[in-house]
Amino acid sequence: MPDIRVLSVASEAVPLVKTGGLADVVGALPGALADEGVAVTTLLPGYPSVLKALGRARAVHTWPDLFGGPARLLAGKLGAHPLYVLEAPDLFTREGLPYADAAGKDWPDNWRRFCALGRAAADIAGGAVVVRGKAQRFDLLHAHDWQGAMAAAYTRYAPFGGAAVPSVVTVHNIAFQGRFEAAIFPETGLPSRAWHMQGVEYYGGFGMLKAGLFCADAITTVSPTYAREIRSPRFGMGLEGLIAERGSAVHGILNGIDGELWNPAHDASLAATYTARTLSRKTINKRALEAEFGLVEEDGPLFVAITRLTWQKGMDLLPEMADHLVAQGARLAVLGSGDADLEAQLRAVAARHPGRVAVRIGYDEALSHRLQAGGDAILIPSRFEPCGLTQLYGLAYGCVPVVARTGGLADTVIDANPAALAAGVATGIQFDGVDAQNVAAAIERTVALYGQKDDWQRLQKNGMKADFSWGASGRAYARLYKDLIG
Repeated sequence: MPDIRVLSVASEAVPLVKTGGLADVVGALPGALADEGVAVTTLLPGYPSVLKALGRARAVHTWPDLFGGPARLLAGKLGAHPLYVLEAPDLFTREGLPYADAAGKDWPDNWRRFCALGRAAADIAGGAVVVRGKAQRFDLLHAHDWQGAMAAAYTRYAPFGGAAVPSVVTVHNIAFQGRFEAAIFPETGLPSRAWHMQGVEYYGGFGMLKAGLFCADAITTVSPTYAREIRSPRFGMGLEGLIAERGSAVHGILNGIDGELWNPAHDASLAATYTARTLSRKTINKRALEAEFGLVEEDGPLFVAITRLTWQKGMDLLPEMADHLVAQGARLAVLGSGDADLEAQLRAVAARHPGRVAVRIGYDEALSHRLQAGGDAILIPSRFEPCGLTQLYGLAYGCVPVVARTGGLADTVIDANPAALAAGVATGIQFDGVDAQNVAAAIERTVALYGQKDDWQRLQKNGMKADFSWGASGRAYARLYKDLIG
């Protein structure tokens, strides 16, 4: 029997539904914690794609009226681990994206959809689900981002059966907060005492992430540096006062990656598998990537970018930087989507530099693997980055990260300064200040280092040997859970 039973509530998890790194983390947690004596059951919304993957599943609980309509709790598996899916047709069975319609416009009832998810999570954690006459109880509730955060609020203010279990809220990106008009409060089912600055009220409105951060017994972020950064106005996005007030309840636990899924030694999506010892085989992937993207074949550095095309990711600088990069004798392959103007600008850059710059709008998981395997360097000029996973994938694939010194990027990449190069520990290139001048200088540094073959190969091998698996992170979460349960 496991020592601890945890209910993890989130809006997405690989391989069932993914819009970003949140899904990777939520999908990996059950496996990361299993060796620590922690059994994780994941709760997800019943989007059409999730229900389709679940297939025929048994209902283990029903709500006659959950925020305007009937709902059922379906039991299944997330890999080898238990999964609950909240089937609520009025809320989740709709075409489009998890949080928006097909045109990208946020669903106006998102507050209702994710309050329902939080209410259901609090009920389940408190023992509402009865199987063969026995309540399925959990020792702790772990909620992720604003979409899951209301679970902590319902657990605190309206716990099922009157007894609240300890709760953790993980901030994957504090910029996304789930803010809505105050008029929704009477429909949330929370008691009137919750409507307070020391509660769910947030600058005169209703704050879902704020509610979770105030109500949770512990707060985690996805890197130690980000845990410090969000205490400041520059990174806290209006919540820095609350984060500072929570003090020692805030913990930075670095994300890990799935070393089986992201491993160039046996990645079936690659033109050629390779290891740190057979690094020369990476060139086969470079040639294949050049052909796939229509880039000229040459030995100069090939930069890649795999990202959301947004201001946060520093992608507004990429059109200008692409011109500079080409002037340095390098090439660029981009995979991403986001801001429509940025998409158009990048297409225009590709048209200006045929064979030197290529852009794919959208996201393709297998292609992201091929980009890491074929690229020499991955460009990540984020203005803020809670953790970041693409730099970890780059390290694993010998695709040298070129990153801004912020959040998890600062925690995971060792800059190739003279001292680190001399000591043989460097893994990438860091730079301060996300502006055109600093990004251009970082690109120039990268091109120069690429020309120093011994140093470059050492960077690649150092990154490939680094351990960013979930082992250490799993142990850190397990320790936190045990401390909270007491």
